[in-house]
This record gives sequence, structure tokens and C-alpha cells, in this order.
Amino acid sequence: MKEMLEIREICRSPRQLFESKSFSRYLELYKKEFIAELRKRQDKDLKEELQHRIKFIENLKPNDYLDILKGVTPFSGDLLRDYRANIQFLDGAFHHYRTKTYARLILPLDKSSANDNAESTKDNISNKADKLSDLILETRRLLLVKVGLGSGIRRSQGLECHPNVAVGEISGESIMLPDDYSMLKKVSVTSTADMRTGVYYTTHSNKRAFPFFELSHNPFKKEQFKHDEYIAIPFEIGAWNILCYIHKTPGYIEIEPGLLNLFPYSKTKNITDKQVDGIFILGCPNSGMDDLGYYHDMKNNLLVGVIPGLDDCQYFGYGKKPMLTLHNVLCILKGNLPLHCGATRYVVRFDEKTNEPYIFDSLIKADDMGRAILEKNSQGKEVPFFYGTETGAFACLDGFSEHAKMQMEGREIGYNKHSGTNARQIVPVTDYSEIATGSELDILLYLNNYEVIPEGESCMKANMNPAEALEHFRKGARVAAGSTQTHRGDVEISYWANPFPLLKDNDWKPLPEHKHLCEKFEKIEKRFFDNFKTRVEKGEMKIGVAHSMLMAGVYKESTDQVLSDAGFNDRDLVEHHGPERAAHDMIELIKETAIDKRKRIGGNLKEVDITIATIGDSRTGKSEMAEKMDGILNMSLI
Repeated sequence: MKEMLEIREICRSPRQLFESKSFSRYLELYKKEFIAELRKRQDKDLKEELQHRIKFIENLKPNDYLDILKGVTPFSGDLLRDYRANIQFLDGAFHHYRTKTYARLILPLDKSSANDNAESTKDNISNKADKLSDLILETRRLLLVKVGLGSGIRRSQGLECHPNVAVGEISGESIMLPDDYSMLKKVSVTSTADMRTGVYYTTHSNKRAFPFFELSHNPFKKEQFKHDEYIAIPFEIGAWNILCYIHKTPGYIEIEPGLLNLFPYSKTKNITDKQVDGIFILGCPNSGMDDLGYYHDMKNNLLVGVIPGLDDCQYFGYGKKPMLTLHNVLCILKGNLPLHCGATRYVVRFDEKTNEPYIFDSLIKADDMGRAILEKNSQGKEVPFFYGTETGAFACLDGFSEHAKMQMEGREIGYNKHSGTNARQIVPVTDYSEIATGSELDILLYLNNYEVIPEGESCMKANMNPAEALEHFRKGARVAAGSTQTHRGDVEISYWANPFPLLKDNDWKPLPEHKHLCEKFEKIEKRFFDNFKTRVEKGEMKIGVAHSMLMAGVYKESTDQVLSDAGFNDRDLVEHHGPERAAHDMIELIKETAIDKRKRIGGNLKEVDITIATIGDSRTGKSEMAEKMDGILNMSLI
């Protein structure tokens, strides 16, 4: 559908449903699109039939369905014929609503009831969404029975018709923004939501083609901003609050549920008691390619990001990456080290009889991005602590097994399922408490996805000198999967695996747009690696390279002989067997590190935590290795 459907009435009966403004508006939207499709066929045969059909649709009104509800059955003759035609058209609208319409059920809230997303508020919103779905199904059943179309097997249990999202909104006037951005306060702000999962959307693009760089001008066009065309959602990304405005047009509004499945909400008090750290406008119809990027409004102490409302920017990555970019810029400005990585905290216990270590649990701290902070411990020494940004994962399905995909079912928001390549799902993978709590960083690895490691040799090279390891982080080499503009199988270079914004080019020369940020990053890098060097020398940390071999099979330098010598007899299976070998070696590394940490701390500890961050961009093997490790360690019956 070309327009989003907003539902603001709470209906409790079929009659109230048909009397609502929302139903009237939806019926008109559906009629308009149906007629438009019919008129496309007018240059073909059956023109007269089409004209009669169009006239029939144009004359349909909500009261027609109220008449059927109130009518005394059984109907007969011409009346039954006409009523059946009306219901059959409405049943088409019902299925269109379930599969093609983007609908939001909106409940207004006051600031106090929305504060901290109280459980009672969330329960209320969820109940309203459930009741709306039940009411729609019940109304459809009543109408079908009324006109004699409800006989036979009832199929209502397989029909799910929740709105895409049901949200509670507070007034935007309560949000703390600088005066220069006061017009944004006219947009109501989502404070909590219940969304329909297991849904797949199709967007115009299925890859990012344009970088999100710093701009020399403010891309926010306040004179042209129309508040009724946007929704607003506050996200807590790391230590910062980013207020995201999404244009309601198709192609952009569908990105909303994916973002809701990826980032945690900001608490209401975080955006009403203090100024937000950044605003991000997704799908601005008044912007062009020269506005794609972010601007540091130093006068107002605010980062401002914009994605223009162009077809080529209708992709979930243009929602996720720019907001993470704002996070990373804030990291650098505050002296933190942004890390494009996966990170996991492993709980390692020791067997009471054998004293051997075993991995009891694993908790994801970051799927794609996090930050390291040097914090003083009880002895006054600076220790690197890791924090995450996302509670969900933006998973590329190309490399996942059918078993892994099955485990995601029901919790996912999907995009471009039938695109052939780079089909993606956003699925929750961790809790807010885990990403918001710092964990001491024990192991830092660069994830190499293309160099082949001989069979019998560990894929974990974790005992490097920090200076040697730093060269791998700076080089950021990986073989591309083809989801960016680099050709599949080619090596691309990205300084620090592109902590977005990209700081240096392929020759490690600072990009002019980010020269000042790069200078700050280099100072941060030196401070952290001085710390890492000391910790490595004391045996308190490991650093190096992990080899996932995920893309070794498509790497253009991987000859059949090279693969065969490393124990790979089928090139197509390298992307499965490589990460599996790496997963086994990672498990051994975790256990070895746990033994060393236990000895260093002293005492007879029953368990220790080992936190590992693996630096790497998309398709370097972060998710694939994690899946293989989960398969090895998993103790659940599935």
C-alpha cells in the first residue's frame, strides 16, 4: 500500500470497527489501489466488464457493511447476491491488510505513564493489539456466516492480523531539544511498542552503495519539515540517546520494526530530563544526495544525520549504520575506542573432580559494534572494559544453516527474503543489561576471513605482539561477499574494519572529511595500545588474529591445491567447515585463557569470565563462528 495506515481508535465491537475513521480510510485506500490496478488493464479486452467492476467498487461505503451486520438473516435473492459481492471484496481487503499494509496502532500516553516503559503500559499496548486482531478476525467470521460463505473448515487460527506495530506515544513537546530544532517537538515520540514479528519486508535496495560521511553543512531543512509526515523513536545506543525520525512513506516506514528489534529504547527520562545527543532523519523527501551524511552542530552540541528519501536509500542498512556512525563519532569525541566487532562474555567453570575448565554459558555483548573504555579498577590501574550497542543482530542469511534459520523463526524481522543474495533478518540475541554492563576485555582479535590455515594448526593466533597485531587491525583486510560495492572474492581494505565513519583510505591516508576525527582516533589508539602492551606483557590479555576461513573458498588466490593441502576437498563447503574448525580452536583458546586468568587472580575460583572481541566487517565470520560454537556447546533439545 502506498500510504501507511494509522489506527488511533480503540474499537470493541464489529459495529465500532465499521464506524471508525480508520476503517473508512483503509477502505478508501484499498479501493483506490484496486481501481488503479484495474485501469492498467483497460487497453486490453473486457473493457466493459472492467468499467462495471470499477463502478461497483467506487460505490462501496462503510455503511454497506453495517447494513449487513444489522440485517436479519437469511438473506436471499438480489440482496444476498449484492451482499456476497460486498463481502468478497472486503475479504480481499482483509488479506491485503494482513500482507501488504503497514499499520500502526497508536495509543497516546502522558509522560508519567510512559516513564521507563512501565510493564503495565507495555501490557496495555500488547493487549490492545491482541484485541484488535481478535476483533478483525471475529468481524470477518460474522460477515462470512451472514452471507453463507462461512461453511466448511474454519481457517481463522492460521490468520494473523496484528498491526505491524502497536505503540504508546508521548507528546514531542516534552523532549529536550535545542531551540533551532523546536519544530521536531511537534512529532509525537514513541515510548514503547509491541510489534508483529515473523514478518518479511521488501525494500527497493538490498545493499548499501553510499557512504555516510561528515558534511560541512547542516542537512536538516527545518523550513520544509512537515511534522505529520514522520514518526519518532528514541534509541539508546551505547552511552548516548539518538532520536530517530522516520518518514511515513513505503520503503522507509518498513525499517521501523527492524530498528525496534535491533536497538534498545531510550528511557523517557533520558530524553525529557536532558538533551538528546543526536537526531537522525530517515527518508527525508526534501533532501538530495548532497545531504546524505551527518553534521556536528557544535553550537547546539548535537549530531544531525540525514538519509534522503530516494529509492536507492531504501534499505535497512541505511537505518542501522548511520545511527551506529553517530554512536562512533560520539565515542571518538569522548575518548572511547569504537570497535566494529562481535563480542561475547563466556562463563567458564571448573570441574570439581578434574579441575578441568568447561564453558557453562555464553552471553553476547555485541553483534556488530561496541566500545572500549579504560576504567580504573580497585588497584587504581586502567583496565579496558567493553560495552555493546545492540540487543539484536542484523544477520545475513547467506551463510547460515537451515537449523540456525529455524531457530530464528517467530522472533525475526526479515528483509528481501527472495533477493537471491544478502537476504537479512534482525533477531534479538541478548539483553539490555548485558550490553550496558562493562566487561573486562580479555582477548582482542582481528577476524581474517580468507587466509587458509593448514589442518592441525590452530586458527587462533592470539599470542601476537600488540604492535604486530595492530597492523592487522589497521589494515582491516577481508574478502568481500558482494553485499557492498566490492566484487565477491576480491580483497578490500578498510582501516580498523571501518568503524564508520571511514577514517582512512586504502593507503591509510586520512580522508579529508574526517581528518580531525582521525587525529583523535589515532591518539585514542595509542593510549589503548600502550595499555594493551602492558597487559599482554603481564599475561593479563591476549591479542592477535582469528582465521574464520569463511570466504577462503571464493578468494581468488585460493587455488584447489592450496585448499586441498589445508584439508578442504570441496570448495563450496569451505564456508561451513572453515568456521567450524575456527570455532573448535576458539573454544580451546577460551579454556586456556580461563586457566591463566584463574591462576593470576589466585584462589580456587569456581568460575571466571572471559570476554572476547573479534574485529571484522560483514561476512568475516563473526556470526558463522558463533553459530558453530553454539552448535558445539548447546545443551538444549531442539
